Amino acid sequence: MGNFLDGKVVAVTGAGRGIGRAVALACAAEGAQVVVNDYGVSIEGGEPSSEVAEAVVKEIAAAGGEAVAVADDVSTMAGGQRIVDTALERYGRLDGVVCVAGILRERMLFNMSEEEWDPVVATHLKGTFTVFRAASAVMRRQRSGTLIGFTSGNHQGSVAQANYASAKGGIISLVRSAALGLHKYGVTANCVAPVARTRMSANVPMELKEIGEPGDVAALVVYLLSERARAERITGQVYTIAGPKIAVWAQPRELRAGYAEGAWTPEKIADFLPGTVGTDPMPMLAQLEAMAQAAADGRRPNA
Repeated sequence: MGNFLDGKVVAVTGAGRGIGRAVALACAAEGAQVVVNDYGVSIEGGEPSSEVAEAVVKEIAAAGGEAVAVADDVSTMAGGQRIVDTALERYGRLDGVVCVAGILRERMLFNMSEEEWDPVVATHLKGTFTVFRAASAVMRRQRSGTLIGFTSGNHQGSVAQANYASAKGGIISLVRSAALGLHKYGVTANCVAPVARTRMSANVPMELKEIGEPGDVAALVVYLLSERARAERITGQVYTIAGPKIAVWAQPRELRAGYAEGAWTPEKIADFLPGTVGTDPMPMLAQLEAMAQAAADGRRPNA
C-alpha cells in the first residue's frame, strides 16, 4: 500500500465494477478510507443489488484497507446525501468524491423515448449533482476537498446516445461551475474522460485505437485527489486518459467574431457569416464519414 492519499476519506460512486471499482481499490491502496457506493444495477439500469458494493469493501479489507458500502441510488437527493453522511458518521470528514456511476440506453434521437432519456440523465448528470451538492457543503466548511466528475469523449456528440452525450456534456459544465464557485473555499473540481476496457466499452461497434485499462484511470483519479494536484492548483480541467496517453481538453472560448455596421438582417448575415466568422468543423462528423466509408469498403471502422 502507498500513501498518496494517506489520511483522506474518499467516496466513489459506481464503485462496484469496472472503473469505479478500480478507483475505490486504488484510493484504499494509497491510504484513503473509502465509501464504496454502487446501486448494483445492470448497464441498462435495472436489477439493483447491494452485493457488488459489499464485495469491493471485502476486497479492500482483505488488502488491509478500510471501507464501508452504501448501496443507494445517486439519482435521488437522499441517495447522494446518504453517501456523504456515511463518510462523516464513519470517518468524521470527507476529502474527495468521485462520481463514476452511469447507465446506457441507446437509441437514435428520432426513436428515443422519455423512458430512455430520463434515467440516463438522472444517473449521470443528476447523480453527479446530488453527490457534489452534499459534499460541497461539507468541503466548504472544511475549506478543502476535491470533486471529480466523469465525462466521456461523447460529450462532443453521439449518433445513438443523445441522452448519454447530453448528460456527459452537462457534467463538464457542472464541474467547471463547481471549480468557479468553490475556488475561494479551497475546493477543487475536475473531470475525467476515460477510454478503458469496461462492460460499457465492450459494446462500442468499432476498434478503438487508443484504449487502456481501469487501473490507468484510477491512477489519474488518485493523483487528482492528492495534495500534489492541489499544490499545482489543478481545477476546472477535463482530462482524457487512454492507456499511455493523457490529454487535456480546451476550455470553451470564442473562436472568431465579426461585427456589423448597423442592425443585423438575415441578408447581411448571409453575406457576412460564411466568409468572416465561418464554422468550426466537427471532428466527430469527419470521423463518422470515415467510418461509413470503411463500412462501405467492408472494413471494420476505427476510432
